[in-house]
Amino acid sequence: MAGSGGGFWVSLAAGGIAGVCVDLILFPLDTIKTRLQSPQGFKKAGGFRGIYAGVPSAAIGSFPNAAAFFATYEYMKYALHSDSSQYLAPVTHMVAASFGEVVACLIRVPSEVVKQRAQVSPSSSTFQVLSNTLYQEGIRGLYRGYKSTVLREIPFSLVQFPIWESLKDLWSWKQGHVVDSWQSAVCGAFAGGFAAAVTTPLDVAKTRIMLAKAGSSNAKGNVLSALYEVWKKNGVSGLFAGVIPRMTAISLGGFIFLGTYDKARSLLL
Repeated sequence: MAGSGGGFWVSLAAGGIAGVCVDLILFPLDTIKTRLQSPQGFKKAGGFRGIYAGVPSAAIGSFPNAAAFFATYEYMKYALHSDSSQYLAPVTHMVAASFGEVVACLIRVPSEVVKQRAQVSPSSSTFQVLSNTLYQEGIRGLYRGYKSTVLREIPFSLVQFPIWESLKDLWSWKQGHVVDSWQSAVCGAFAGGFAAAVTTPLDVAKTRIMLAKAGSSNAKGNVLSALYEVWKKNGVSGLFAGVIPRMTAISLGGFIFLGTYDKARSLLL
């Protein structure tokens, strides 16, 4: 049981392993997406140069971030589970995923702020970006965009996790036994790609807020005003900047992340 002590540690370890795998494999695509969304434009943000700028921040943050998400997700699923209400399963998955995101973002946001700033200034090292952020804005600077990240991640998880769980259930039912890890990975790719497409505007807003110069209007972290500003300057295409690399990365990410998670979990259990 995920709620038991053993299950909790298994979820923690499996989630961490999955997070590291996906973040490091897909890092170049993430850099391209960030640069496409940055206010100075793709070329000035570095184009295709220094595609691994900011990777130390992702490497350090990905294990605890993914571990925190899955440990919370599995615990909440266990706590909310009721045999009498199978039809409420999607709601359980939505609530569990939302709690998981709120907890994981406490680790993810500082790592993401440093990573994205390093991605759009490849001449600065990750450590320089971190020390500049702390010097200019203090700890609050590392949590710039916490609200916008949570506002992006919760709708994303509300779409992704119920679809992933439903596709797995449907496939299991069709074949008469529980899905294998590779089948779980395929379901994860579909769920992730779809969720990535519909939440791209929120991702654009989050990127603009994290990259905004201290003191500018976007630095205040207002998601609606960031979305409005993008829409005014660049229209609908601006709101969906980077949608292709984002969908590609997250479909691949869903495949690797959720497949690795299920595989690691079954091996550890």
